[in-house]
Amino acid sequence: MQALEQEIKELLISALQLEDLKPEDIDAEQALFVEGLGLDSIDALELGLALQKRYGLSMAADSAETRRHFASIRALAQFVDSHRKIAA
Repeated sequence: MQALEQEIKELLISALQLEDLKPEDIDAEQALFVEGLGLDSIDALELGLALQKRYGLSMAADSAETRRHFASIRALAQFVDSHRKIAA
């Protein structure tokens, strides 16, 4: 799971062009939106597209479930991992 979290951190940094941030600067439990990293709705859309391209995920933009998945890097990693198990 740590490797997947690292991969998602790198994807987040490249998709959102956060050049001043390193993967090790991001705590896997840290909130991604508002407090924490302080991402906004545009960042969420860009990250969602990057996740769709990389992992083939599909998610509803305005669902409570999607908001839960986007709570932290760890939550995203668990979502990607569960999606992989379903697809396998």
